[in-house]
Amino acid sequence: MKLLTFRTLRSLRLSGRGYLFLGTTLGALMLGTAARADDDIVSRMEQEMSRLQAAQAHVQEEQRAINHDMAVLKAEIARHHASGSSASHASAPHDGQLATARPDARSDVHAEHGERITTASARRHGLKTAEAPQFTATPGEMTAAAGAEPVRGAVARRDRVSLSPTGRGVIDTDKGSELAVVGHRAEDVLVHFAENGVGPHPRETLGAQSAGAVGDHGVFHLGPVTLMLGGFVDTAAVLENRHVASDTFNYWQDMPYPNEPRYHTNNFDGGARYSRLSLLARGNINSEATISGFFESDFGAGAVTTDPYESNSYSFRLRQAYLAYDDNKEGWHFLGGQAWSLLTPGRAGIVARQESLPETIEASMLAGQTWSRQWQVRIVKDFFHHRLWTGLSIENPATLYDTTGFSASNGAVSMPNGSTVTIGENGVGLTNDTANFSNEIAPDVIGKVAYDPVWGHYEMEGILHFPHDRVTMGNTGHNNTAIGGGAGGSMILPLISGKVELRMAGLAGWGINRYGSVLLPDTTLKANGSPDPLFGVQAQAGVIAHPNPRIDVYGYFGTQRVGHSYFNENGSSYGYGNPGYSNAGCLQELSTLSCTANTRSVSEITIGGWWRFFKGKFGTVEAGTQLAYSRRQIWSGIGGDPHTSMSQIFFDFRYLPFQ
Repeated sequence: MKLLTFRTLRSLRLSGRGYLFLGTTLGALMLGTAARADDDIVSRMEQEMSRLQAAQAHVQEEQRAINHDMAVLKAEIARHHASGSSASHASAPHDGQLATARPDARSDVHAEHGERITTASARRHGLKTAEAPQFTATPGEMTAAAGAEPVRGAVARRDRVSLSPTGRGVIDTDKGSELAVVGHRAEDVLVHFAENGVGPHPRETLGAQSAGAVGDHGVFHLGPVTLMLGGFVDTAAVLENRHVASDTFNYWQDMPYPNEPRYHTNNFDGGARYSRLSLLARGNINSEATISGFFESDFGAGAVTTDPYESNSYSFRLRQAYLAYDDNKEGWHFLGGQAWSLLTPGRAGIVARQESLPETIEASMLAGQTWSRQWQVRIVKDFFHHRLWTGLSIENPATLYDTTGFSASNGAVSMPNGSTVTIGENGVGLTNDTANFSNEIAPDVIGKVAYDPVWGHYEMEGILHFPHDRVTMGNTGHNNTAIGGGAGGSMILPLISGKVELRMAGLAGWGINRYGSVLLPDTTLKANGSPDPLFGVQAQAGVIAHPNPRIDVYGYFGTQRVGHSYFNENGSSYGYGNPGYSNAGCLQELSTLSCTANTRSVSEITIGGWWRFFKGKFGTVEAGTQLAYSRRQIWSGIGGDPHTSMSQIFFDFRYLPFQ
């Protein structure tokens, strides 16, 4: 271009035509160069505009997701305000976090903050929906094992729970709506449950508290181990029309007949001795297996120095202390230590801290209730996605002997044929030296099968018990072992899921009566000194309703009955329920006639309710009241078979700081 320009200038000189040609040529060259530059700039600008438009669309999508989440939260807040509750009241299974999810749309959750998170917002938080938990909860009941209030209106099913290192996460699917996640921090969950319409314990109910529910407030993480506090401060009282000096723990066999002045006096008794402390420690071995340890205690024991006149210093006692291993993938569950007996009716699967216990205030729960807390080694296997459960347990034996008619001291019973039968020994060392500890040759063997179909929870169980003693005649003797046992079952029917349920349970057999609340005798003695197991039946039924998240009401009927076995020798009567015993003095105050009064049956009917009137970050404060009527009947003897009865009203206040 330079060469052309100079040559052109020389050839054209300064003529007008030359200047015109020069200007035209230079302008064309400059315009062409500028046009090519403009094309590159426009191309780059168009690319940038496309990128900005895509970014704007992404931001708009995020904003729509945020607006949706805010709308869901507002709806939840409005629903809770409308129900009179300032905080959600979730319930969870005994050992893990319940969740509900559609198989085609799953999410993860930030459970600690109680968020509702849609699938879109889960992606926004960096959560992969394909990796979300696949656990579902029962309709209206999303619970933590020790429970919290049902999430009303949820239509869901439960299959399994995700075991993250923190043990948190719950998924809730509302019918007809897109997937949403309701997070409730509930650390006491681990074991998978199949949907049965019943669900684990609502956390605040007394049934959950009695079973050992832990809280979701007092939670501490020490590396891979999680520590969870539970328990409550309790103040309870009872007003009754008979004087039975057993506080709020009913000892029905001591219910007096009119021959005793205390039959004619009212009695008021109150205390805080059933305040409770518990601690659950849990560590995740991997995503499907955990190991845990549970400890629970209260002040329900009375030492020799305990009295009501000064310090009321009731003894700190062990309720439960056990370790547990759960492998949810393979379906194996192991428990060892002191826990509720496998005979105790359950609520979901065969899982510790999910025992089905009455919501009653009385510490002895209910006449006819089957239970015991004792040492055991238990192994459980579940099948078919946690719907069918089988369990086998060996448990500490303890035979309750009745020695009416015999002369007995420190476990030694004198027989009419001159022999001596040793059935036990009074405690020594660190055991109670005023109580007799029975001879036992083998542990009780208990088996159970539990089934959770789509509606209800059903159980069948059986037990073998081996009463054992030694008969000594002169300087020689021999041992005797009897075989006792029985069978029973229980069921929970969700009449209105999350609102009303019907519970029924029963056990019948020989030598198994100490597993009932009334503590009727297991065994008496035959004429040859060998153990003679007594037949017995224990049963209870109740209706429990949750009209709203703050109120629980209940009504129960329970009964326990025992058979009789006796013999007569040398003109004297022996055994249990012998018609030769005298009951002639039972109806006359301070009568000089005898009132043997071997208990035949005890029945109880009771109604009551609980109101959680404060609930928030500080925990839960609840009040309860209960009316109970009990009736005791005796085996017929000389003078007939009169009965006695007792009416009671209970009051209770509890502060649960961890729930």
